[in-house]
Amino acid sequence: MSKRNSLTTASATPALHKEPRALLADLRQLIEQARQAAIASVNAGMTLMYWRIGQRIRTEVLGGRRAGYGEEIVATLSRQLASDYGRGFEEKNLRRMVQFAEVFPSEQIVVPLVRHLSWTHFLALLPVKDPLARDFYAQMCQLESWSVRTLRERIGSLLYERTAVSRQPDVLIRQEIDELQRQNSTEPALLLKDPYVLDFLGLQDRHLEKDLEDAILRELESFLLELGAGFSFVARQRRIQLDNDDFYIDLLFYNRKLRRLVAIELKLGEFRAEYKGQMELYLRWLARHDQEPGDAPPLGIILCTGKKQEQIELLELDKSGIHVAEYLTVLPPREVFEQKIHGALVAARARLDGRLADNQSD
Repeated sequence: MSKRNSLTTASATPALHKEPRALLADLRQLIEQARQAAIASVNAGMTLMYWRIGQRIRTEVLGGRRAGYGEEIVATLSRQLASDYGRGFEEKNLRRMVQFAEVFPSEQIVVPLVRHLSWTHFLALLPVKDPLARDFYAQMCQLESWSVRTLRERIGSLLYERTAVSRQPDVLIRQEIDELQRQNSTEPALLLKDPYVLDFLGLQDRHLEKDLEDAILRELESFLLELGAGFSFVARQRRIQLDNDDFYIDLLFYNRKLRRLVAIELKLGEFRAEYKGQMELYLRWLARHDQEPGDAPPLGIILCTGKKQEQIELLELDKSGIHVAEYLTVLPPREVFEQKIHGALVAARARLDGRLADNQSD
């Protein structure tokens, strides 16, 4: 073999080895995708079967029958099914299937959900008493592909009760959730919260705004999770120049689901009325200089350690795209936290009902 031929053969050898490796990687990907699709299909079929079993028992055994008779029939069914098909059909699991059918009464509701939520997801949703909260978690879980662990954490942190949408009348909440299901898109009211829980920052009771900002940047991943789906970090202390004066936005994010820039200002102490003008200035500058074609107008979030609700309402901040919320650097005991959230929720709805009544009287 000539030297030239040997060189040609040697140079061609790596190319021959690269092609099978690329093909192998593609084949592995095809196999994994097929396996995942098969597992998802099996899981969806099993979950839908559980719903149908629960529905049949609920309507044919428990519906309109004496309690004792129903209990006896369920126990008998469970013994036979568990003997035939295993422990998954023991009495306690049959009762979960019945509960599943009770809280999700329509197969038309269940079918789209089982494509994305496992049986374990539904077991985490069953204890949620408020139907609106339960539907909110189910739809957000589907939209954001939450794991079971994430779903439980969101329920445990009272995510629904902290969202802006929960402050609205039930009719409007239902409209928002139904729209979320139809359009598979998120509105600001479903993402904005009050309060934000920032206990992961590890701050002491006394801290400066810079301490808070530094801690957020150190724990950026956790902060993004608390903000909600679709947020990405853009800048810290974003400089704005107007009339030879310099202004700085504390934190700037972009939300790809809302397709909006989101400016965040960090404030120690309670909300003050002058914060509105400052944030409006930032939002208008961002709309003029940073907003991309197709984006919605920027949003502003003012995080304070306290709120003055009457001032916030009179300033009509929501019309300016500004959301004011408290932040908690230390999470109180769960009972205290629940009382705080539910108290704020009741007060917000009472104020809203009062405004609606005033408008009707006018």
